[in-house]
Amino acid sequence: MDSLTQIVLGAAVGEAVLGRKIGNKAMLYGAIAGTIPDLDVLASNFTDTVTALEIHRGFTHSILFSVLFAPILAFIVTKYETYKNAKDWSWLFFWAFVTHPILDAQTTWGTQLFWPFDIRLTFKNVFVIDPLYTLPFLAFLILTMFQKRNSKKRRLYNNMGLIISSSYLVLTLILKGFSFQTFTKEIAAQNIDHKEIETKPSPLNTILWTANVETKDAFLIGNSSFFDTNPIQFSKYLKNHHLLGDLANHPKIKRMIAISKGWYTITKKENTLYFNDLRFGTLSLQTNAQNFVFQYKIDVDENGTPFFTEITKEKKDAKKLLSDLWTRIKGN
Repeated sequence: MDSLTQIVLGAAVGEAVLGRKIGNKAMLYGAIAGTIPDLDVLASNFTDTVTALEIHRGFTHSILFSVLFAPILAFIVTKYETYKNAKDWSWLFFWAFVTHPILDAQTTWGTQLFWPFDIRLTFKNVFVIDPLYTLPFLAFLILTMFQKRNSKKRRLYNNMGLIISSSYLVLTLILKGFSFQTFTKEIAAQNIDHKEIETKPSPLNTILWTANVETKDAFLIGNSSFFDTNPIQFSKYLKNHHLLGDLANHPKIKRMIAISKGWYTITKKENTLYFNDLRFGTLSLQTNAQNFVFQYKIDVDENGTPFFTEITKEKKDAKKLLSDLWTRIKGN
């Protein structure tokens, strides 16, 4: 999830664990701890694209990280804070750490909660930024901040924020189930012979859902709103995996394919190959759009080793997508 959401979650967890004893400092440390797992993004400054993608939401988003680093930070904090109970501080950091990847597991990228085991949890029931999750949560957190440390209202407001936000996540799982049924019925009605289907919410909402459908030679992407009255239109993207040629056997290419979970296409422009991660679709609701959210140019060095360069996304595409979303959410 986005940084603001993780700050809010971390602050609320910190308050729940230690708020009665240290007041708003519990929120402060919870908020800080809630952002620490995302420091793995710094890896992109020191390594290649493929390795950075593998590291992202890996070790720092695991239970092991939470267990190892919670007591370390607790030890450091007790050296300068007046509250010296290391066990309490450890619990604050542990829960602020571990709830971060649990929330991230609800998104399309997922998390390696059980690192070092190669298991990426990804439920795909919320978009990485979801105002309906974050804003009510933030409102209750602000109310909590202005209550006295031992006030019953303080605990009530914080608990309400945690309960409402968690309940919303449960609701999104139910909505995901309904959308999945809608897509499977439509696929059957259109006689689409498919291998696999995955669904996820479109940006900033859980009313308009997107399905990725794998067929023998292509992937189909379609959108469905709960307010739709017409059949779903699917965009078709040929896999074109054969364009990789001998590169398909290179370890770095295989690692990139593993990262995408096999949901990728290859396109060729002016003798240059591009790797398109279909899990995140395109920055457009138009049929057969080509502005993929994650597209990587494939180059080969003098030693025959491929390397990837992410294509910069156009701001105008993002702005148009936001304007088109509202119209599409209301139905087709």
